[in-house]
Amino acid sequence: MPLKINRLLAALAAAGLLAACSQQAMNASAREPAADTACALDGMVLLDFPGPKAQIQYAEGKADYYCDLMELFTVMLAPEHKRQIAGVFVQDMGKTSWDKPSGHWIAAKDALYVVGSKKQGSMGPTFGAFSDAAQADAFAKAEGGKVLPYSQITAAMLDTGHAAGDMRH
Repeated sequence: MPLKINRLLAALAAAGLLAACSQQAMNASAREPAADTACALDGMVLLDFPGPKAQIQYAEGKADYYCDLMELFTVMLAPEHKRQIAGVFVQDMGKTSWDKPSGHWIAAKDALYVVGSKKQGSMGPTFGAFSDAAQADAFAKAEGGKVLPYSQITAAMLDTGHAAGDMRH
């Protein structure tokens, strides 16, 4: 009988840990980068460049920041990306300035992306992210490009003619 109780207690403890991990993932929220926050891929200071920024909040509590959305998708679409993610966030360009974006973080999977516009990010072409379809459509009309949901972004869209293997830089 004690063996069954120990197994039951172990199962309950495991369920509690899983619930805690799930709760942490559900409670993930974007954090505003500091003035010296650097891009996880190239070390560039985020706030020195125009265009939307991105961040991945990991389940263990650490975060990686990206100075543009092309870099975010380079990481997210990589098959070797295995760390447990608590949340991925991008800046809503319908609510902040392209030249000096600040705040207005939205869940990356909920955003609409303008792909192929003439707007430039930290090192060239990048995507614009929007929470509102009308704002995304207006941006695409003014700046060029096509509006797509997160699920339709592909690795092929990241190739903007830069040298192979340079991660856009």
